[in-house]
Amino acid sequence: MASSQTPMEDIMRQKITQALSPTALEIFNDSHLHAHHKAMKDTTSQETHFRVFITSAAFSSKMQPARHRMVYTLLKDELAAQGGIHALQLRTRTPEEDEKAQAKEAV
Repeated sequence: MASSQTPMEDIMRQKITQALSPTALEIFNDSHLHAHHKAMKDTTSQETHFRVFITSAAFSSKMQPARHRMVYTLLKDELAAQGGIHALQLRTRTPEEDEKAQAKEAV
């Protein structure tokens, strides 16, 4: 079997899915938009900058900072690794919040 072209994304998807059982999970690799940045000069990784949209009941009754800490904790090794995740933009919602947002967008 060939090795994955997106190993970091695969790890993120696996960890988030196992820990949070999301009803929706979208991961966008925006690394190509930041390749020219000075901080990225010596890295060969193509997976450093991500936007992650997570909808999960695990976020119920938690404020955004607590939700984000949950995700950062899950991905602490990937955030700390040389050539690992450099930037992580999160959108965390409960299923109810996601329904409201989708209804608002439909109007």
